[in-house]
Amino acid sequence: MDKKQRIMFVCLGNICRSPMAEFIFKKIASERGGDFDISSAATSSEECGNPVYPPAAGILRRHSISCGGKRAVQFVPDDYERYDFIICMENRNIRSLERIVGGDPKGRMYRLLDFTDNPRDIADPWYTGDFETAYREIYEGCEALYNHLTNNTCKERADRV
Repeated sequence: MDKKQRIMFVCLGNICRSPMAEFIFKKIASERGGDFDISSAATSSEECGNPVYPPAAGILRRHSISCGGKRAVQFVPDDYERYDFIICMENRNIRSLERIVGGDPKGRMYRLLDFTDNPRDIADPWYTGDFETAYREIYEGCEALYNHLTNNTCKERADRV
């Protein structure tokens, strides 16, 4: 890897899925190596300033991952230029960001699970209550994204219907 790769994980509120992805990816990168700038943000302003939702923080803690100090922030148009990869949890997040940014002219927006062999959305555990499934899917996606970025493989993006 020649330069630091900048990754922004995005979900609706930045209190469950995207911070889980941020801290899971940070742990993977710290264990395996790589030069990354990793952050997360929300498509909405509803949760801005709030900490990671307790059940999400709890499942991270059970897997020995700390998210202490993280507060929800909203994605702003300038973030599009700051980050190489904008990794969303579901198609709805991509559509929201395309409205915020005015499209995806540089092809930086992906769903996290687009990097796996089974591309799909990650359901919002704030609504489903299933934080274990969200954790497993986010971990699967983070591992696939890490492998993609460190092996410099070229994978076509899945259709976003």
